[in-house]
Amino acid sequence: MAQQHPGPQRGQDGPETGRSGAHRRGGTGRTAKKPRLSAQTWADAALEAIAEGGLAAVAIEPLAARLGTTKGSFYWHFSNRDALIDAALDRWAEINTEGTIAGVEEEPDPEQRIRLLFAFAIQAATEDPLEVALLATAGHPRVSAALRRVTERRVAYVADLFAALGFPPAEARRRGLLAYTVYLGHAQLGHAAPSVLPPEKDGEFRTYLDDALGVLMRR
Repeated sequence: MAQQHPGPQRGQDGPETGRSGAHRRGGTGRTAKKPRLSAQTWADAALEAIAEGGLAAVAIEPLAARLGTTKGSFYWHFSNRDALIDAALDRWAEINTEGTIAGVEEEPDPEQRIRLLFAFAIQAATEDPLEVALLATAGHPRVSAALRRVTERRVAYVADLFAALGFPPAEARRRGLLAYTVYLGHAQLGHAAPSVLPPEKDGEFRTYLDDALGVLMRR
């Protein structure tokens, strides 16, 4: 589910030399190289751009300016914009799905894993607009494919948690799907109409979430 993605690190990558700000070393005429930007740093920057302005905000020159580098750094890692989008979507799946699942798996009790998963995922999705921005561009073939893969992975994982509670496979799958729709609905409301959701103060949000999960786990 959602997890806030890390911001990009500024620096330089690729075969670029002689950029402003580089200092000379001891009169040799050579310029000190800045730390290289990795492909992951570019992917993280693309995710930030998507969160702020949708898929259209993924543009090479503005991202290079944000990272304090040039287009040469981009082409050191990627052949074109589509390759960067693919890398960003893979990074999103890594952080917001596999990373979240790995953290939840540290809890041995399946019921508590469900509660931890949804408390964390719903809060993160409400605070970070990335998931909603991706859903808004689901018509793009690359985003659509990534959303399908991630959704199938998430629903299957939640279904496994319900199966661990003793529900038969088909019932566990239905409950996992229903639970995921609760998450998506809350994420959408958190950005579109946050005033209709229960506030965090006085434990109202926790009570709301406990009630929703209690219904989903009721036999």
